[in-house]
Amino acid sequence: MAGIIDVHHHIMLPEFLALQEERIKRTGYWGLKLTEWTPQWSIDEMDKVGAATSILSISAPGCWTGKVEESRGLARTLNEYTAQLARDYPTRFGFFATIPLPDVEGSLKEIAYALDVLKADGICLLTNYDGVYPGDPKFAPVYDELNRRKAIVYSHPAAVDCCVNMVPGVPIAILEFMFDNTRAIVSLLSNGTFARCPDIRFIFSHCGGALSAVAGRVAGWGRSLGDKAPNGVIPELKRLNFDTASMNNPMTFGALLKLVPPTQIFFGSDFPWGTMGSTKDPMRALGLSAEDLHAIEEGNAHRMFERFRA
Repeated sequence: MAGIIDVHHHIMLPEFLALQEERIKRTGYWGLKLTEWTPQWSIDEMDKVGAATSILSISAPGCWTGKVEESRGLARTLNEYTAQLARDYPTRFGFFATIPLPDVEGSLKEIAYALDVLKADGICLLTNYDGVYPGDPKFAPVYDELNRRKAIVYSHPAAVDCCVNMVPGVPIAILEFMFDNTRAIVSLLSNGTFARCPDIRFIFSHCGGALSAVAGRVAGWGRSLGDKAPNGVIPELKRLNFDTASMNNPMTFGALLKLVPPTQIFFGSDFPWGTMGSTKDPMRALGLSAEDLHAIEEGNAHRMFERFRA
């Protein structure tokens, strides 16, 4: 089915909202009211812009509630629901499965179930879990297993509690999500995860946050990393993939194109926080060639995701 493929498209189930309500109230996590969601709302939004398929995922703050069994149960509920949607609407929806990190044992079990049984398109991970960043050695078994499977890993930003409301009145999605994206990437780089797990196909949201702006500075520091980045910092960063959500403006997008080619950039809307039209229209005003625009909107996804090669 020809048309835009959106890799950054959220679901908002009542089970997810109810279990996260306490944390959201405590931290002021969003700065705006969470929204109910229905499959038809997404389909209507997709039809407005001629989109073929959306790869569904949950947003921050994820499925971790602080209780192991409860979090495992929530992850399973979310994954089975989105898997059923993908079966009910096979041309319209795929999904990234969620896992109950920082519970490593439960996460490994859910990876196996999601990929082997539910046939998830990949795994959605957050940029930190209770302030622990993804390169931390305690998470190594998860990344090693994802590398063994040559999995697609979609990374969505979160924010650590200490950085909520740092600038009063500015929602965390505006600044902190962008910085946390960058911290997560540097964590995976500096702890050697990128070098150790070269077969994971990472997609980082929001053009990698502030990564393009600080890549040179990170590269200068990264000369000391040795075998954690044996090929050098910039070559490691150049292997990554990114989505366009809320970052399709000439300044940000221009910087990203200095780091990676259009063949490593994917269309992302951040629906329902953003609209697909507000992603599509600015993308088409950036002066990209027809070939590059097609690659970003659908061609790259057809190449990476198995569901589009069947």
